[in-house]
Formats: sequence, structure tokens, C-alpha cells
Amino acid sequence: MSYADRDTYGIYKSSTQQGPGPSLMGADTLIGNDVVNHEEEDLGDIKEIMLDMRSGQVAYAVLSFGGFLGIGEKLFAVPWQALQLDTVNKRFVLNVDKDRLKTAPGFDPDAWPDMTDVSWINEVHSFYGIAPYTEHDLSVPGAMSGASTSGMDQVRPKH
Repeated sequence: MSYADRDTYGIYKSSTQQGPGPSLMGADTLIGNDVVNHEEEDLGDIKEIMLDMRSGQVAYAVLSFGGFLGIGEKLFAVPWQALQLDTVNKRFVLNVDKDRLKTAPGFDPDAWPDMTDVSWINEVHSFYGIAPYTEHDLSVPGAMSGASTSGMDQVRPKH
């Protein structure tokens, strides 16, 4: 199910919208969205969105990968800046090979890590090749050193 299907308030139905997709999105509509890589391989779905309450930044999307009906499922905190919104297919794209994702720093659904631990933050961001969101220049609205300003760039489908 996509974010458009979860839009109970009609916030994505505006015909005056400009650009490749919604500029602001409700977090609740993103839970459960599919995540694929550029090879169209299914990488899982978004289970949770983690907000940094001090900075107001979206820190991570928690991705569920593997398992069957929740058994054997592994969770991964993916830096928000590593995800791109595919507005055509209404899903997210993560530029990681499926086999490589199996080696990503993950955790058990019943044993979440301390996501404020600096060594954990550095390990996760290093894996995805993204500077920790705490290093982004938050003094300039929308400025994110070297990353997309929204993390929601349009991805063109493969033909």
C-alpha cells in the first residue's frame, strides 16, 4: 500500500501542487511504504520514522527486511537522506544492493539500539555513505551538506 492509499485526509489530492511530489507528507502515511533499490529488488517496507526532537529533523526510517509474517524479521535504521521518493510508483528507493543490505547494521524488533549513541550513529551513516544528520548545517533552513534538501527527490522508473 502506498502513501496515496493511506491518505485519509486528502492531503495528496491537491491539483495545485508543483514539482515531482508532495513537499510535506504525513508520517503516518509513510509507514508501510515499500522500499526497493535501483534494480527494482524489494528491500522491505518502512516500519517507523524516527524524529530527532532536539533538531526537528527526520533522523531515520526503520526498514523491515526479511523474515516471514514478522518471524525472522530484521530491522535497519536507514538515514532519511539515503531514501528517495519515487513519486511515479509511490514508494521509496534505497541505493543499496539487496545482498549488501543483509550485512547492514540492524537489530532485532524486540531489542532496539540506543539511536543516540554516537558510535551507533557513525556506524549506520558510514554503511550508507551519508554524513550523520547531526553534521548537517541546521542554521540554514533546508541546508544539508551534500544531501538532497528534502530526501524526497523524484526517481525515474526504469524502462
